[in-house]
Amino acid sequence: MKKAIFISIAALSVVWIACSDNNQQKSASTSMSQEEQNNLLTQAQGLFKTLPTTAENVDNPISNEKVLLGRVLYFDTRLSKTGNNSCNSCHNLATYGVDNKATSTGDAGKNGDRNSPTVLNAALHTAQFWDGRAKDVEEQAGMPVLNPAEMALPDKKFCVERLAKIPAYQQAFKAAFPNDKAAITYENMTKAIAAFERTLITPSKFDDYLKGNQDALNDEEKAGLKTFVNTGCTACHNGALLGGTQFMKFGLINDYHALTGSKNTDLGKMNVTKQESDKDVFKVPSLRNIAKTYPYFHDGSVKELPAAVKVMAKAQLNKDLTDAEVQSIVTFLEALTGDIPQEYKTAPKELASFN
Repeated sequence: MKKAIFISIAALSVVWIACSDNNQQKSASTSMSQEEQNNLLTQAQGLFKTLPTTAENVDNPISNEKVLLGRVLYFDTRLSKTGNNSCNSCHNLATYGVDNKATSTGDAGKNGDRNSPTVLNAALHTAQFWDGRAKDVEEQAGMPVLNPAEMALPDKKFCVERLAKIPAYQQAFKAAFPNDKAAITYENMTKAIAAFERTLITPSKFDDYLKGNQDALNDEEKAGLKTFVNTGCTACHNGALLGGTQFMKFGLINDYHALTGSKNTDLGKMNVTKQESDKDVFKVPSLRNIAKTYPYFHDGSVKELPAAVKVMAKAQLNKDLTDAEVQSIVTFLEALTGDIPQEYKTAPKELASFN
C-alpha cells in the first residue's frame, strides 16, 4: 500500500514538474525585459498611430442633424428597390460593420461578387471599395443604392422622389442642410450617410498602448505585436488603421488561389484602370476589428483568422509561419477590436416616425 502511494505521489510530481516547465517556457516566450518593452513601444509608435475621434471632411462638415439623418437613412430599407435591404444589411453595425458572409445578398436575392468590407473606420481609408473606385465615403454611399446587384434603385430621381414624399425626411433634410434651397437631393443623401459613417470610429486598447500605457496590452499581446512586426506585416499594415491606405497585389510572391482554394477570377483594380499592372491589385484592408470581420479577403474565401494570417505570410512574404507564430499574431490582432456604441447596433428610434 505504501509503495502504491509512493508511486502515485511520484507520478503526480512528474506531471507537476512537466506542467511547471511548460508554463515557464510559455512565460519565457512571451515575457520581455522592461528595456525590450520600451523599445517595442517606441517601434510601435513609429509604425502606427492612434485613431482620431472622427474622420473629418472639410467639404462635408459633421453636425448632429446631419449625423442623425444619415443614421436614419443608413437603416432605411426604402433605399432599396423592393425594400429588402438597407446599408445596414450588408454592413451590420451589430456585427462590426459586416454581415459575415463571403459575399452579400442584394435586394433581388442574388449575391454579389465581392466580400463586403466593414464600414467601421472606413472613412479614414485612402479610397473606398476593394478596387478604390470611390474616392471617399461620400462618393461610396451613393453607389450601392443604384447598383442593380445591390440596392437596385433605378436612378437618382427615383430615390429623391421617394424620400421627398415623407414629411419627416423633408424636415430632417432641411435641418441637416439649412442653407440649401432644395435640401432633398441625392448628393445630400450621400453626404448625410457619410457624415454618420465618419463618426463610426472604434479605438481599442491598442490605442491606449500607443499613448504610452504599456499595461494596456498583456504579455501575450505584446509578444504578438513583436511577431507581427518581425514577420514583416507592417510593410502594408501600418498607420492608424493598420492598412487601408495603399494598394497591393494579392499574391505578390505566391498565387493566392492555390493558398485559399478560391476559384475567383476577380482582376481587382485592373477592372477600373484597365492596366495590366493592376491585375490582382486590391486595397490593403485595415486590421482594426479584424477578428470580428470574417470571412477574409476580397472574395471571402477564408473563414478563420489563423488561416488568413498563414495565407498572407505565404502569399505576400513567402514565409511559412509556425502554428505558434500564427497564434501569436492572432492574439495581437484580437487586441485591435474596439467597442461599438450600443445605440448604433440597432435602428434609431426616430426611424419609426419616417413613414
